[in-house]
Amino acid sequence: MKILERDVPPRASWALEQAGVHPLLARLYAARGVQSADELDDGLGRLLPPTGLRGAEQAAALIADAIEQDRPLCIVADYDCDGATACAVGLRGLRLLGARQVGYLVPDRVVDGYGLTAPISERVKARGADLLITVDNGIASLEGVARAKALGLQVLVTDHHLPAEQLPAADVIVNPNQPGCTFESKSLAGVGVMFYVLLALRAELRRRGRFDAASQPKLDALLPLVALGTVADVVRLDANNRRLVAQGLRRIRAGALPVGLAALFRAAGRDARQATTFDFGFALGPRINAAGRLSDMTLGIECLLTDDSQRADELARLLDGINRERRDIESGMRDQAMRMAESLFDGQEAAPAAISVFDPEFHEGVVGIVASRLKDRLHRPTFVFAASAAPGKEHELKGSGRSIPGFHLRDALDLVAKRHPGVLLRFGGHAMAAGCTVAREHFGVFGQALAQVADEWLDAATLTRRLDTDGPLAPEYRRTELVDTLHREVWGQGFAPPTFSETVEVVSQRLVGEKHLALKLRHRGEAVDGMWFGHTEPLPARVKLAFRLDADEWQGVRRVRFLVEGAETGGG
Repeated sequence: MKILERDVPPRASWALEQAGVHPLLARLYAARGVQSADELDDGLGRLLPPTGLRGAEQAAALIADAIEQDRPLCIVADYDCDGATACAVGLRGLRLLGARQVGYLVPDRVVDGYGLTAPISERVKARGADLLITVDNGIASLEGVARAKALGLQVLVTDHHLPAEQLPAADVIVNPNQPGCTFESKSLAGVGVMFYVLLALRAELRRRGRFDAASQPKLDALLPLVALGTVADVVRLDANNRRLVAQGLRRIRAGALPVGLAALFRAAGRDARQATTFDFGFALGPRINAAGRLSDMTLGIECLLTDDSQRADELARLLDGINRERRDIESGMRDQAMRMAESLFDGQEAAPAAISVFDPEFHEGVVGIVASRLKDRLHRPTFVFAASAAPGKEHELKGSGRSIPGFHLRDALDLVAKRHPGVLLRFGGHAMAAGCTVAREHFGVFGQALAQVADEWLDAATLTRRLDTDGPLAPEYRRTELVDTLHREVWGQGFAPPTFSETVEVVSQRLVGEKHLALKLRHRGEAVDGMWFGHTEPLPARVKLAFRLDADEWQGVRRVRFLVEGAETGGG
C-alpha cells in the first residue's frame, strides 16, 4: 500500500478560512475541490432546478394528466436501498400531490432478476394500472418497456444508470445520463431523480391551478429518504447531492423523519438526533438492502411507507434480523471466496489483474458484498458468482462485480461481450460496480477474458493500492468536540471522509475478538488508542498509518481514538 497526501490549494483554503470556515474544515474542503464558501451553502434554494433535467417537464405533464383523470399509477422499483427509497419517495410524493390510485411492485431478485421485464409489465397491467413508472431501473429494459407499450400502458422511465446504445421506447425518460441531457449533476441517485420528477410535477400542477406557491404541498418531508438512498447507493456526492443529503440530515436530527426511519435508527442502535452519513451507509442502508438480498424488498419499502409507529418497529426489527442472517452468510462466503481468490496468486509469477470466483454454495443475494470485500483486500477488479436460484435457470451463474480506480467495469464487460459473443447472457452497471449473467460452462472463459482486459488496461501503479489522505493531524485538533464537528459534515463517495496520515510509535498491540487489532499508540509524544478492524497482522514499532478520527466513551469519559485504514510498512 502507498499512503499519499491530497494537495491543498492554498488560495482556496485561505478563502474558506477568511469566510469563517474552521481552519481544519477549510483545509479538508479545499483538498476536495471546494473553492469558495458559496459552494458550502446547502440551502434548498441552491439546488439545481428541475427544468435542466431532460424529460422532467414532460414526465410532470404525463403524471399530471393521469392525476387529473384519476387514472391508476404503478411504480416498479428496484430491490436495493436506492430503489426502495425511490419507491417510497414516489408513493409519498405522488399522494401528497393528489394521486389517489398509486401502487407499487418490486421484482424478486431470484425469480424476476433486475429491471422491468416483460412478465413484470404484464403483472402491472393485470393490476389495472394505466401509467407505469420505473424508479432506479428501466434504462436498459427494452423488452419490458416494449411489452408494457404493447399492453396499452403509458411508461415513464426514471433511472440514473448508464444507458446502452439503444434506449427503451418509453413515453418519457428522465435520466441525467441519457444522451442530450445537460443537467449539471450526473450523479443523482435513483431516489434523487424521482425527487426531481416530483419537483417538476408540483410546478406543473401549480401552472394548472391545482394550488399556488403558498398552498402547495411541501416536498421537503421526503428529503430524509432522499438522503438515505443517495448515500446508500454510493453515488458521487457532488455539490447538488451534498445539499440533498445535508437537508435530509438536518430534518432527521430535528426529529422530522418518517416513523420507519426512526425505527431503523433504533433497531441499529443509532441516535437519530446525531445522524451522520455513516449511519446511512453502514447502519440503515444495509438493513434495507438485506430484505432485497435474502427476502422480499416489500418489507423494506413498507417500513419506509408506514405511518404507524408500532408497525414500523415490527418491520425494523424484522429487517434487523434479516441483516444479521445476511452477515452470517456473508462471513462464510467471504472466507471461502478469499481462499479461492488467494489460490489464484499461489505459484504464479504474476498475480492476475482481475479476479473471478464461483462456488455452488454461494448465495446470489450476497455476491456483491463479497466482491466488494475481496476488491478491498486484494485491490483487483473482482467478480463473485453464484448459481441462479430461479426455476429453470440453474445452468446460469449470476455475478456481481466491484472495481478499482482506473478500470471501468461496465466498459470492460462490453469488451468481453464483443470479443467472446455468447459468453455474457446479460450485463449492465457503472464504472465501479456491475452485474452479469453467464452460462455455467462459460465461467472459465469469462474469468480469463476479464483478466485479459485488466492486463491490457491496468499497470503496476494502478494495481498498487493507493490511499489518499489529508496528511498529518496537528495535536490541537485531537479533540472530541472536533470529532463531532467532522462527523456532522456530509462525506461519502467522491467527497471522502477525512483520513489523516502520520508516522506513529506502536506502544502495544493485541487481538480483539480474533479479527481486530487494538493499539496503544504514541502520536507526537502523546498516548492515543487505536483500532484496526478486520486486521490481525502485527505492526512494527514505528509505522506510517492512515487513520480516521473517532470518539470512544469509557466509564463516562469520551476520548479520541484513531480508526486505522491502512499502513505503509515499507518505509516512513
